[in-house]
Amino acid sequence: MDRRENRSPQGETARILVEFLEVAITSIVYLKGLYPSGAFERRRYLSLVVHRARHPQLRDYIHMAVSGLQPFIEKGLIERVAVVFFDTGNIPLERFILKFSVNQSCGSKVEDVELEFSLRSFLIKLSVSQPLTSALSQDCRWEIVAYFCTIPQANVGNTAALWIPTDTKQWQQPPLITPIKSMSSEPLNVQLYLEHPSLSKTMNSNLQR
Repeated sequence: MDRRENRSPQGETARILVEFLEVAITSIVYLKGLYPSGAFERRRYLSLVVHRARHPQLRDYIHMAVSGLQPFIEKGLIERVAVVFFDTGNIPLERFILKFSVNQSCGSKVEDVELEFSLRSFLIKLSVSQPLTSALSQDCRWEIVAYFCTIPQANVGNTAALWIPTDTKQWQQPPLITPIKSMSSEPLNVQLYLEHPSLSKTMNSNLQR
């Protein structure tokens, strides 16, 4: 029997979302050009050509981080996942925010065709969004950050211990937000937008140099 038949609608949606997040995050990292092109390989996902990390450490970091979110997504404990790029002072330079919601009350089966169409169009938009982003130096670093609605408990799963509170410095002023793409396909809604430091923050930093 197919294991999918034993999943609840929320569980099946969480599985689809986790697969999508892994592809989307890899696409964002590839888009920023921090690694040589040889660090990635071309694969197919939803009939699209996408990039998958070839380097084992890079691939495993993305996969383990995202797959570890699945039990929390199923329980509606996560509202956003971000790919954050930092300067050498650990101050964010740019945030790609993936904000999503799963309809926990939806009791019907996920309509794969409709949902896959929405996710495919999302990835197409992401692939051409580089002009909206900032150029980053090669010495910057990045990490995946999950925003939990509540602090996860240890009994949610073994992956709870893998997530620790972040000590990332925050911007003093509200960030500039640039929408990239949004989709709504019951029971899943996803938004992708960019956050940059405000213009006043950027100008002050330039004056201090």
